[in-house]
This record gives sequence, C-alpha cells and structure tokens, in this order.
Amino acid sequence: MIRRIALLLVTAVLALPASAAGFAPTDPLAAKQWYLTQIQAFDFWPDVVPTLAPVRVAIVDSGLDVGHPEFAGRVIGTRSFVGGDVADRQGHGTFVAGIIAANTGNGEGIAGIALSAQLLVAKVVRSDGTISPVAEAKAIRWAVHRGARVINLSLGGLRSRNKGEDTYSTVEQDAIEYAYEKGAVLVAAVGNGDQAPKTPWDLASYPAALPHVIGVSALAQDGSVPAFSNRDAFFNDMAAPGVAIVSTLPRSLTATRPTCVEQGYSICGPPEFRSAEGTSYAAAEVSAAAALLIAVRPSLTPDQVGSLLERSAIDANPSTGCRRCVGSRDPYTGWGQLDVNAALRALNGPIPPADHYESNDDAGGRAFALWGRSIDVTATLDFWDDQIDVYKIKLRKGQTIAVSLHGPAGTRADLVLWRPGTEQVEGLSPELQARRLTQSVHGGPNAHFLHQARQDGWYYVEVKLPAPGSGQYRLHISKSRS
Repeated sequence: MIRRIALLLVTAVLALPASAAGFAPTDPLAAKQWYLTQIQAFDFWPDVVPTLAPVRVAIVDSGLDVGHPEFAGRVIGTRSFVGGDVADRQGHGTFVAGIIAANTGNGEGIAGIALSAQLLVAKVVRSDGTISPVAEAKAIRWAVHRGARVINLSLGGLRSRNKGEDTYSTVEQDAIEYAYEKGAVLVAAVGNGDQAPKTPWDLASYPAALPHVIGVSALAQDGSVPAFSNRDAFFNDMAAPGVAIVSTLPRSLTATRPTCVEQGYSICGPPEFRSAEGTSYAAAEVSAAAALLIAVRPSLTPDQVGSLLERSAIDANPSTGCRRCVGSRDPYTGWGQLDVNAALRALNGPIPPADHYESNDDAGGRAFALWGRSIDVTATLDFWDDQIDVYKIKLRKGQTIAVSLHGPAGTRADLVLWRPGTEQVEGLSPELQARRLTQSVHGGPNAHFLHQARQDGWYYVEVKLPAPGSGQYRLHISKSRS
C-alpha cells in the first residue's frame, strides 16, 4: 500500500484592518506568482503588515533544502521517516514549502503567503516517490507533538470503488483523527488523474477523502478546472490555483542549469517544475491561508478554520470560467476558489461555533465517552466535513436511556442507538444493521428515542446528517437509576 506526492509531471489576537489597504510584496519573482493576485493573498493587510503570532506548519513531504535563503529563520524542526537526512532531492517538498513560507519582503525570490509560519519538516517520500502510510502517520504524530497547528499533506493514495485498488489505511485515519483532536488543521490535495486508473478521476485521494481533512482541487488561470484535478462530490472541499505555479526548488536541482539566473527557484528547475501544475500546490495555498487565520486569531479550532476558509470561498460557476460548476457546491471545486482576504475579513463577523467533542466519527474507540445520569451536549454537524457524531454511554442491564435531539435547524437529522460491541456505524451489511437497537422515526431537526438496556455495556448514540446541511445541535441524555 503506497502513497504518492500529488505532483503532475508534463499540493496574540490582533485588531483587524477595516479594509484592504494594499500591501504588495517587493520580492522580484512575485510578479510571476499569478496565484497571489488570484486568491487575494495580501489584500487584507495594510501597507505595513502587523506583527503576527507565529504558527507552526508541518510539511509532510519529500524534505526541504533547509539552507535555502528563502527559509532563513523559518525552520524549527526536521525529521526523516525514511532514513537518512531531511534534504530534498526530489524538489516537491521545497516547492510546497516555498508557497507557504518563503520569506516575504526579503528582496529576493518569491513571496510566501503565510507571513509568520514556522516550518516543521517531515520527510516521508522514498527515493522512488512512494510513501508508506505508516511513515506518514508517524510524521503526522511527530508534527502534532511539536505543536503543529497546520499540517500540509500534498500527497495521496488512490481511492477506488475497486477494493483491490483502494489504498485506505486505518493507520493513516487514526493519525488524522489524533491530529485533529489535538488542534491541527489538516489540508490535503485531492489528487491528480495521472495517479488514477483514468483521467479525470471522480474520487478524491486519501487522506483528502477522510473526515476533518480539507480536500483541495486545482484551478487554471482562466478559472477552469484542469483535467488532471480529481473530482469528488463529497470530499472536494475547495479549490485554489494549481497551474503555472512558481516557487522554490532545492539549489542542487537548479544547479544543472548554471546559466539560469534564478537559482533555487522553479524557473531554473527541471521541466516538470518550470511548468509546475498539480493539486499539491493548490493545497499549499490553503494551508498558508489556514496559518494566517490562526496567526490573527490563535484561539480558532480546526473546525472553525475549515468553515471560515470554505464558506468564504468564491463560488465557481460558468461566469468565473468553470463551465460545469453549478450551484453553491460542486464536485469540481467544492465550495469554490480560495479567497484569503475574504477568509480573514470573516473574522470580523460571527465565528462558527467550535465542536469540542471531535473527533468522534464512529463507534468503538473513536466514540466520545459521556458520563453521568443527566447529560447535555452542544456540538455541530456538517454534511460534507463532519456528517456523523458518535457518543458512548455506559448502561446497566434494566437501565432506561432517553435521548432527545434539537437541531441543526432546517435539517433532517437521524438519531440511532447501537448495541455494545459495535465498532462502526456506517455500512449496509445485515450483520452491521443487526447491531442497531432503535432509532428516531420522525424526519426533521428534532428527534428522540427511549430504550431499556438488556445487558451491561457501552452503548453508542449516533447523530447523523444524511442530507446536505450544517449547524449546531443540542443533545440531552438521561438515564434511570436502575
């Protein structure tokens, strides 16, 4: 089972400004970074950017040219999970890191988007370009232990309806959920069609196709979705520029063209980087935007960051260049194109409520344990990002449990009770469905059930949004004395 980097060969609270005042980077190659204008990367800031809180961003990739001038003072931790040093001999990790955190305003090269990012570099790509899910999972946990608030995963494993091809990994999902619980925003490329059985591919790669990961697709300069960018009706959350991207490269790769002036940059790199395209680079832009949100408001939780980024995106439609994009959310661009300025300005308005029970997306060890005889829970659901919440409740034989649900408003929520020993709540097999004890019978945002336990054990209460919608809900659980 392997992963591959998602490269297509030819991923202190501040007072907020009242309006965009026009900060413009002076880096000489910034004019070639067309995507900075497209996503309004710096439009939010005044002429002089205020001091921002440092934010630790993990680059889980092929390593980094640590001595590159663009990363001076930026790298605070490195580790290789494939043996040897962290030096980037393939270029992908350094390219991704430059988009996120190249020093801006230093008078050379490009401008990175995340102005106060501190880099944690985890090398997970083998020399043949493959990635073990085990190495990836170890890298994610390492980054979390070192304080990563954003983890960029410009890599992917094939998701397929053919089980023989599908590369789902429990180890990977467990690491993702661990990072999310600890407060890290996870951003991943939805993948490129050249790594799928056919192009275009209508399923996002893993880990983009996992709960709580912001899956990012690519856009071209004219607003269209390139054929290589994977589609997905459920896990493609948003889009960002992913064609003709200019960034940093290891100086060892550009040295093969010594007459090229821009050493250390993709302009002087091998052909696949001189015309770089891929969902990897789109994901890096979203990671940078997430780091900026946290820099301005360090108290934000991962679900709040994701909601701000996705709901402030510019809707993609035929008028913006995406002829197939119809409606507010589509399989090609998710909620639309990243708009950094709009996401930051959204901090001036109501902030989406945080959900402190995540990640509780399944039964067994993934459920959140609730204690007491009378329990009140306030949490959130989102059909696309967090469709299921599961809580485990300990009951004695003969004890009665009453559960009532209110909200999210305007949705139809399902409320289900599962028997002890249940490990998962998704699936249609008769064996799994036989574990369902009772459920609410009325459609709408409010639901309830009553059940008397026939055995001691941990029972599982599932709240699910089976149709598009999102919002906050209240859950009340009461247990009888015996």
